[in-house]
Amino acid sequence: MLNRISVALLLLLLAGCARNREAPTVKEVPVVVATAHASRQAVDRNLRLVAEFRPYREIDLMAKVSGYVKQINVDLGDRVSTGQVLATLEVPEMADDASRAGATLRRSDAEVLRARQDVKRAESASQLAQLNADRLFNVARQRPGLLAQQEIDSANARALEAAAQLSGAKAALTASEQGVQVFKAEQSRVNTLMNYTRVTAPFAGVISRRYAEIGAMVQAGTSSQTNVMPVVRLAQDSVLRLELPIPESAVALVKVGFPVRIAVPSLGREINAQINRYSSQLQMSTRTMMAQVDVQNPGFAIKPGMFAEVTIRLESKPDAIVLPLMALDGAGETRQAMRISKDGVLKTETLKIGSETAEVAEVLSGVAEGDLFVLSGRGQLKAGTKVTPHLAGASK
Repeated sequence: MLNRISVALLLLLLAGCARNREAPTVKEVPVVVATAHASRQAVDRNLRLVAEFRPYREIDLMAKVSGYVKQINVDLGDRVSTGQVLATLEVPEMADDASRAGATLRRSDAEVLRARQDVKRAESASQLAQLNADRLFNVARQRPGLLAQQEIDSANARALEAAAQLSGAKAALTASEQGVQVFKAEQSRVNTLMNYTRVTAPFAGVISRRYAEIGAMVQAGTSSQTNVMPVVRLAQDSVLRLELPIPESAVALVKVGFPVRIAVPSLGREINAQINRYSSQLQMSTRTMMAQVDVQNPGFAIKPGMFAEVTIRLESKPDAIVLPLMALDGAGETRQAMRISKDGVLKTETLKIGSETAEVAEVLSGVAEGDLFVLSGRGQLKAGTKVTPHLAGASK
Protein backbone atom coordinates (compact mmCIF):
# COMPACT_ATOMS: atom_id res chain seq x y z
CA MET A 1 0.00 0.00 0.00
CA LEU A 2 2.80 2.37 0.95
CA ASN A 3 4.62 1.65 -2.30
CA ARG A 4 1.54 2.52 -4.35
CA ILE A 5 1.21 5.85 -2.50
CA SER A 6 4.91 6.62 -3.07
CA VAL A 7 4.59 5.98 -6.76
CA ALA A 8 1.53 8.22 -6.98
CA LEU A 9 3.29 11.06 -5.18
CA LEU A 10 6.28 10.69 -7.48
CA LEU A 11 4.04 10.93 -10.55
CA LEU A 12 2.32 14.02 -9.19
CA LEU A 13 5.67 15.63 -8.51
CA LEU A 14 6.91 14.94 -12.01
CA ALA A 15 3.69 16.37 -13.54
CA GLY A 16 4.05 19.55 -11.51
CA CYS A 17 7.61 20.01 -12.65
CA ALA A 18 6.51 19.55 -16.27
CA ARG A 19 3.81 22.22 -15.89
CA ASN A 20 6.24 24.65 -14.25
CA ARG A 21 8.77 24.28 -17.10
CA GLU A 22 8.18 27.33 -19.50
CA ALA A 23 8.10 26.76 -23.30
CA PRO A 24 10.62 28.91 -25.33
CA THR A 25 9.13 32.15 -26.78
CA VAL A 26 9.63 32.81 -30.56
CA LYS A 27 9.83 36.55 -31.34
CA GLU A 28 8.88 37.87 -34.83
CA VAL A 29 11.83 39.83 -36.31
CA PRO A 30 10.82 42.73 -38.68
CA VAL A 31 12.19 42.54 -42.25
CA VAL A 32 14.83 45.13 -43.08
CA VAL A 33 14.02 46.88 -46.40
CA ALA A 34 15.77 49.55 -48.44
CA THR A 35 13.71 52.73 -48.44
CA ALA A 36 13.69 56.28 -49.79
CA HIS A 37 11.87 59.44 -48.75
CA ALA A 38 9.55 61.42 -50.97
CA SER A 39 11.39 64.69 -51.57
CA ARG A 40 10.74 68.07 -53.09
CA GLN A 41 12.85 69.19 -56.04
CA ALA A 42 12.72 70.70 -59.53
CA VAL A 43 11.61 68.39 -62.33
CA ASP A 44 12.27 69.11 -65.99
CA ARG A 45 10.60 66.98 -68.62
CA ASN A 46 13.01 66.79 -71.51
CA LEU A 47 12.73 65.21 -74.94
CA ARG A 48 15.99 63.94 -76.42
CA LEU A 49 16.29 63.33 -80.14
CA VAL A 50 19.00 62.66 -82.68
CA ALA A 51 18.90 64.65 -85.92
CA GLU A 52 21.05 65.41 -88.96
CA PHE A 53 22.13 68.85 -90.11
CA ARG A 54 20.87 69.78 -93.56
CA PRO A 55 21.47 72.86 -95.73
CA TYR A 56 18.93 75.61 -95.27
CA ARG A 57 18.40 75.54 -99.03
CA GLU A 58 19.82 73.17 -101.64
CA ILE A 59 18.93 73.08 -105.34
CA ASP A 60 20.15 71.67 -108.63
CA LEU A 61 20.67 74.59 -111.01
CA MET A 62 19.32 73.88 -114.49
CA ALA A 63 19.88 75.77 -117.73
CA LYS A 64 16.81 77.68 -118.91
CA VAL A 65 17.74 77.14 -122.56
CA SER A 66 19.35 74.24 -124.39
CA GLY A 67 22.95 74.68 -125.44
CA TYR A 68 26.57 73.68 -125.06
CA VAL A 69 28.57 74.61 -121.98
CA LYS A 70 30.96 77.29 -123.18
CA GLN A 71 32.49 78.11 -119.83
CA ILE A 72 32.04 76.94 -116.24
CA ASN A 73 33.48 79.18 -113.55
CA VAL A 74 33.09 77.10 -110.37
CA ASP A 75 34.06 73.70 -109.04
CA LEU A 76 33.24 71.50 -106.07
CA GLY A 77 33.54 73.37 -102.77
CA ASP A 78 33.67 76.89 -104.27
CA ARG A 79 31.74 79.56 -102.41
CA VAL A 80 29.60 81.86 -104.54
CA SER A 81 27.60 85.02 -103.97
CA THR A 82 24.09 85.92 -105.07
CA GLY A 83 23.94 86.69 -108.81
CA GLN A 84 27.41 85.33 -109.57
CA VAL A 85 27.74 83.78 -113.04
CA LEU A 86 28.46 80.08 -112.58
CA ALA A 87 28.44 78.92 -116.20
CA THR A 88 27.88 80.25 -119.72
CA LEU A 89 26.16 78.38 -122.56
CA GLU A 90 26.74 78.74 -126.29
CA VAL A 91 23.60 78.88 -128.49
CA PRO A 92 24.61 80.05 -132.02
CA GLU A 93 21.08 80.23 -133.43
CA MET A 94 20.08 82.50 -130.58
CA ALA A 95 22.73 85.03 -131.62
CA ASP A 96 21.23 85.01 -135.12
CA ASP A 97 17.80 85.62 -133.63
CA ALA A 98 19.19 88.60 -131.71
CA SER A 99 20.73 90.07 -134.87
CA ARG A 100 17.48 89.56 -136.77
CA ALA A 101 15.43 91.18 -134.02
CA GLY A 102 17.78 94.19 -133.96
CA ALA A 103 17.62 94.67 -137.71
CA THR A 104 13.83 94.35 -137.75
CA LEU A 105 13.53 96.94 -135.01
CA ARG A 106 15.79 99.38 -136.88
CA ARG A 107 13.73 98.95 -140.05
CA SER A 108 10.56 99.55 -138.07
CA ASP A 109 12.03 102.76 -136.65
CA ALA A 110 12.80 103.92 -140.21
CA GLU A 111 9.23 103.19 -141.25
CA VAL A 112 7.95 105.27 -138.35
CA LEU A 113 10.17 108.16 -139.43
CA ARG A 114 8.87 107.93 -143.01
CA ALA A 115 5.27 107.76 -141.77
CA ARG A 116 5.78 110.93 -139.74
CA GLN A 117 7.09 112.72 -142.81
CA ASP A 118 4.06 111.51 -144.80
CA VAL A 119 1.81 112.94 -142.09
CA LYS A 120 3.56 116.31 -142.30
CA ARG A 121 3.18 116.37 -146.11
CA ALA A 122 -0.46 115.37 -145.82
CA GLU A 123 -1.06 118.10 -143.24
CA SER A 124 0.49 120.72 -145.56
CA ALA A 125 -1.52 119.53 -148.55
CA SER A 126 -4.73 119.47 -146.50
CA GLN A 127 -4.16 122.98 -145.18
CA LEU A 128 -3.43 124.31 -148.70
CA ALA A 129 -6.50 122.66 -150.19
CA GLN A 130 -8.70 123.98 -147.37
CA LEU A 131 -7.34 127.54 -147.77
CA ASN A 132 -8.00 127.45 -151.55
CA ALA A 133 -11.56 126.21 -151.01
CA ASP A 134 -12.22 128.91 -148.37
CA ARG A 135 -10.83 131.63 -150.62
CA LEU A 136 -13.08 130.66 -153.55
CA PHE A 137 -16.07 130.43 -151.24
CA ASN A 138 -15.46 133.98 -149.90
CA VAL A 139 -15.06 135.37 -153.43
CA ALA A 140 -18.29 133.72 -154.60
CA ARG A 141 -20.12 135.11 -151.55
CA GLN A 142 -18.83 138.67 -152.04
CA ARG A 143 -19.27 138.71 -155.81
CA PRO A 144 -22.02 136.30 -156.82
CA GLY A 145 -21.78 134.95 -160.36
CA LEU A 146 -18.08 135.73 -160.75
CA LEU A 147 -17.04 132.07 -160.27
CA ALA A 148 -18.65 128.96 -161.63
CA GLN A 149 -20.19 126.68 -159.03
CA GLN A 150 -18.26 123.75 -160.49
CA GLU A 151 -14.97 125.41 -159.64
CA ILE A 152 -16.09 125.94 -156.05
CA ASP A 153 -17.24 122.32 -155.78
CA SER A 154 -13.94 121.03 -157.14
CA ALA A 155 -11.99 123.06 -154.56
CA ASN A 156 -14.13 121.62 -151.74
CA ALA A 157 -13.59 118.09 -153.07
CA ARG A 158 -9.82 118.58 -153.18
CA ALA A 159 -9.92 119.82 -149.57
CA LEU A 160 -11.88 116.75 -148.45
CA GLU A 161 -9.49 114.46 -150.33
CA ALA A 162 -6.48 116.08 -148.70
CA ALA A 163 -8.10 115.67 -145.26
CA ALA A 164 -8.70 111.98 -146.00
CA GLN A 165 -5.10 111.53 -147.05
CA LEU A 166 -4.02 113.17 -143.79
CA SER A 167 -6.15 110.71 -141.80
CA GLY A 168 -4.65 107.80 -143.73
CA ALA A 169 -1.13 109.07 -143.09
CA LYS A 170 -1.85 109.37 -139.34
CA ALA A 171 -3.28 105.84 -139.28
CA ALA A 172 -0.17 104.54 -141.07
CA LEU A 173 1.99 106.34 -138.50
CA THR A 174 0.06 104.72 -135.64
CA ALA A 175 0.44 101.29 -137.23
CA SER A 176 4.18 101.85 -137.67
CA GLU A 177 4.55 102.90 -134.03
CA GLN A 178 2.62 99.81 -132.88
CA GLY A 179 4.91 97.70 -135.05
CA VAL A 180 7.90 99.21 -133.26
CA GLN A 181 6.43 98.10 -129.92
CA VAL A 182 5.92 94.57 -131.25
CA PHE A 183 9.51 94.36 -132.51
CA LYS A 184 10.81 95.79 -129.24
CA ALA A 185 8.97 93.07 -127.37
CA GLU A 186 10.48 90.48 -129.70
CA GLN A 187 13.94 91.91 -129.15
CA SER A 188 13.36 91.91 -125.41
CA ARG A 189 12.32 88.24 -125.58
CA VAL A 190 15.48 87.35 -127.52
CA ASN A 191 17.63 89.33 -125.09
CA THR A 192 15.98 87.53 -122.18
CA LEU A 193 16.78 84.20 -123.78
CA MET A 194 20.33 85.40 -124.35
CA ASN A 195 20.56 86.19 -120.63
CA TYR A 196 19.42 82.63 -119.94
CA THR A 197 22.67 81.41 -121.46
CA ARG A 198 24.28 82.56 -118.21
CA VAL A 199 23.60 80.31 -115.22
CA THR A 200 23.70 82.48 -112.07
CA ALA A 201 23.47 81.75 -108.35
CA PRO A 202 20.04 82.60 -106.87
CA PHE A 203 21.55 82.76 -103.36
CA ALA A 204 24.93 82.68 -101.67
CA GLY A 205 26.26 79.25 -100.84
CA VAL A 206 28.72 76.51 -101.70
CA ILE A 207 28.92 74.28 -104.77
CA SER A 208 28.22 70.82 -103.38
CA ARG A 209 28.29 69.03 -106.75
CA ARG A 210 29.30 69.75 -110.34
CA TYR A 211 27.50 67.84 -113.07
CA ALA A 212 28.48 69.46 -116.38
CA GLU A 213 31.81 70.03 -118.09
CA ILE A 214 32.88 72.38 -120.88
CA GLY A 215 31.45 71.22 -124.20
CA ALA A 216 28.66 69.19 -122.64
CA MET A 217 25.19 69.54 -124.11
CA VAL A 218 22.56 70.48 -121.54
CA GLN A 219 18.82 70.60 -122.08
CA ALA A 220 16.54 73.36 -120.89
CA GLY A 221 15.31 72.84 -117.34
CA THR A 222 11.78 73.64 -118.49
CA SER A 223 11.75 70.53 -120.65
CA SER A 224 9.42 67.68 -119.75
CA GLN A 225 12.26 65.20 -120.08
CA THR A 226 13.18 63.45 -116.84
CA ASN A 227 16.87 62.98 -117.69
CA VAL A 228 17.73 66.68 -117.98
CA MET A 229 21.23 67.19 -116.60
CA PRO A 230 21.76 70.01 -114.09
CA VAL A 231 24.83 72.22 -114.27
CA VAL A 232 25.76 72.36 -110.57
CA ARG A 233 24.20 71.81 -107.14
CA LEU A 234 24.17 74.82 -104.81
CA ALA A 235 23.70 74.57 -101.02
CA GLN A 236 23.25 77.36 -98.49
CA ASP A 237 25.19 76.38 -95.39
CA SER A 238 25.49 79.70 -93.58
CA VAL A 239 22.26 78.56 -91.92
CA LEU A 240 21.46 74.88 -91.38
CA ARG A 241 18.23 73.04 -90.61
CA LEU A 242 17.54 70.30 -88.10
CA GLU A 243 14.40 68.25 -88.67
CA LEU A 244 13.08 66.77 -85.43
CA PRO A 245 10.47 63.97 -85.33
CA ILE A 246 8.32 64.94 -82.33
CA PRO A 247 6.49 61.89 -80.90
CA GLU A 248 2.73 62.01 -80.56
CA SER A 249 2.89 62.16 -76.75
CA ALA A 250 4.79 65.47 -76.88
CA VAL A 251 3.07 67.14 -79.85
CA ALA A 252 0.63 69.13 -77.70
CA LEU A 253 3.50 70.67 -75.72
CA VAL A 254 5.71 71.79 -78.62
CA LYS A 255 5.41 75.44 -79.63
CA VAL A 256 7.29 77.81 -81.92
CA GLY A 257 10.02 79.48 -79.90
CA PHE A 258 10.63 76.51 -77.58
CA PRO A 259 14.31 76.57 -76.52
CA VAL A 260 16.42 73.61 -77.57
CA ARG A 261 19.93 72.57 -76.65
CA ILE A 262 21.99 71.12 -79.50
CA ALA A 263 25.12 69.08 -78.91
CA VAL A 264 27.44 68.35 -81.85
CA PRO A 265 29.56 65.38 -80.67
CA SER A 266 31.97 65.48 -83.61
CA LEU A 267 32.92 69.09 -82.80
CA GLY A 268 32.48 69.00 -79.04
CA ARG A 269 30.16 72.02 -79.23
CA GLU A 270 26.82 72.93 -77.73
CA ILE A 271 24.45 75.43 -79.30
CA ASN A 272 21.33 77.16 -77.97
CA ALA A 273 18.54 77.53 -80.52
CA GLN A 274 14.76 77.37 -80.74
CA ILE A 275 12.02 75.66 -82.71
CA ASN A 276 11.27 77.84 -85.74
CA ARG A 277 8.40 75.94 -87.37
CA TYR A 278 6.51 72.66 -87.32
CA SER A 279 4.19 70.88 -89.70
CA SER A 280 1.07 70.74 -87.46
CA GLN A 281 0.42 67.27 -88.85
CA LEU A 282 1.51 63.79 -87.81
CA GLN A 283 3.08 61.40 -90.29
CA MET A 284 0.87 58.34 -90.29
CA SER A 285 3.77 55.89 -90.75
CA THR A 286 5.77 57.07 -87.72
CA ARG A 287 3.15 58.89 -85.61
CA THR A 288 5.51 61.85 -85.33
CA MET A 289 5.26 65.53 -86.23
CA MET A 290 8.14 67.18 -88.03
CA ALA A 291 9.59 70.31 -86.38
CA GLN A 292 12.47 72.39 -87.75
CA VAL A 293 15.25 74.28 -85.99
CA ASP A 294 17.37 76.87 -87.81
CA VAL A 295 21.00 76.87 -86.69
CA GLN A 296 23.32 79.73 -87.57
CA ASN A 297 26.66 78.46 -88.88
CA PRO A 298 29.24 81.25 -88.79
CA GLY A 299 32.58 80.08 -90.04
CA PHE A 300 30.90 77.05 -91.66
CA ALA A 301 32.31 74.75 -88.96
CA ILE A 302 29.22 72.53 -88.97
CA LYS A 303 28.99 70.49 -92.14
CA PRO A 304 25.68 69.28 -93.58
CA GLY A 305 25.29 65.62 -92.73
CA MET A 306 26.75 65.85 -89.23
CA PHE A 307 24.66 64.36 -86.42
CA ALA A 308 23.31 66.39 -83.52
CA GLU A 309 21.87 65.42 -80.15
CA VAL A 310 18.93 67.70 -79.42
CA THR A 311 17.32 68.26 -76.02
CA ILE A 312 13.92 70.00 -75.82
CA ARG A 313 12.62 71.11 -72.43
CA LEU A 314 8.91 70.35 -72.60
CA GLU A 315 7.94 71.19 -68.99
CA SER A 316 9.65 72.64 -65.92
CA LYS A 317 8.26 72.31 -62.37
CA PRO A 318 10.54 73.94 -59.78
CA ASP A 319 8.87 72.53 -56.62
CA ALA A 320 7.51 69.04 -57.23
CA ILE A 321 7.09 66.05 -54.88
CA VAL A 322 9.14 63.22 -56.38
CA LEU A 323 9.95 59.56 -55.77
CA PRO A 324 12.82 57.55 -57.22
CA LEU A 325 11.77 55.47 -60.21
CA MET A 326 13.03 52.39 -58.34
CA ALA A 327 10.22 52.87 -55.81
CA LEU A 328 7.52 52.58 -58.48
CA ASP A 329 6.05 49.57 -60.25
CA GLY A 330 4.38 49.61 -63.64
CA ALA A 331 4.33 52.26 -66.34
CA GLY A 332 2.15 55.10 -67.51
CA GLU A 333 0.28 57.74 -65.53
CA THR A 334 -0.75 55.36 -62.69
CA ARG A 335 1.84 53.30 -60.78
CA GLN A 336 2.05 51.12 -57.66
CA ALA A 337 4.28 51.78 -54.64
CA MET A 338 4.66 50.47 -51.06
CA ARG A 339 4.41 53.10 -48.34
CA ILE A 340 5.74 52.45 -44.81
CA SER A 341 3.53 53.82 -42.05
CA LYS A 342 4.89 55.45 -38.89
CA ASP A 343 4.60 52.14 -37.02
CA GLY A 344 6.55 50.30 -39.75
CA VAL A 345 3.65 48.52 -41.51
CA LEU A 346 3.56 48.21 -45.32
CA LYS A 347 0.67 49.58 -47.32
CA THR A 348 0.23 49.35 -51.10
CA GLU A 349 -0.53 52.72 -52.74
CA THR A 350 -1.75 53.65 -56.24
CA LEU A 351 -0.09 56.93 -57.26
CA LYS A 352 -0.75 59.29 -60.15
CA ILE A 353 2.49 60.21 -61.88
CA GLY A 354 3.29 63.43 -63.75
CA SER A 355 6.60 64.47 -65.26
CA GLU A 356 9.61 62.25 -64.87
CA THR A 357 13.32 62.28 -65.50
CA ALA A 358 15.84 59.47 -65.84
CA GLU A 359 15.94 59.07 -62.02
CA VAL A 360 12.76 60.42 -60.40
CA ALA A 361 9.06 60.83 -61.14
CA GLU A 362 6.67 63.53 -59.97
CA VAL A 363 3.79 62.35 -57.74
CA LEU A 364 0.77 64.53 -58.38
CA SER A 365 -1.24 63.85 -55.19
CA GLY A 366 -1.52 61.76 -52.02
CA VAL A 367 2.14 61.96 -51.00
CA ALA A 368 3.82 64.44 -48.68
CA GLU A 369 7.46 65.37 -48.40
CA GLY A 370 9.23 62.92 -46.09
CA ASP A 371 6.87 59.95 -46.66
CA LEU A 372 8.78 56.67 -46.66
CA PHE A 373 8.53 54.14 -49.52
CA VAL A 374 10.13 50.77 -50.19
CA LEU A 375 12.90 51.14 -52.74
CA SER A 376 13.52 47.51 -53.75
CA GLY A 377 12.58 43.89 -53.02
CA ARG A 378 8.83 44.51 -53.22
CA GLY A 379 8.24 41.17 -54.93
CA GLN A 380 8.78 39.30 -51.63
CA LEU A 381 6.71 41.73 -49.53
CA LYS A 382 3.00 42.13 -48.98
CA ALA A 383 0.75 44.72 -47.41
CA GLY A 384 0.50 44.52 -43.63
CA THR A 385 4.03 43.21 -43.14
CA LYS A 386 6.06 44.74 -40.32
CA VAL A 387 9.36 46.07 -41.67
CA THR A 388 12.41 47.94 -40.48
CA PRO A 389 13.28 50.75 -42.92
CA HIS A 390 16.85 51.31 -43.99
CA LEU A 391 17.47 54.47 -46.01
CA ALA A 392 19.35 53.80 -49.23
CA GLY A 393 22.84 55.23 -48.98
CA ALA A 394 22.77 55.47 -45.17
CA SER A 395 25.47 53.75 -43.10
CA LYS A 396 24.43 50.64 -41.20
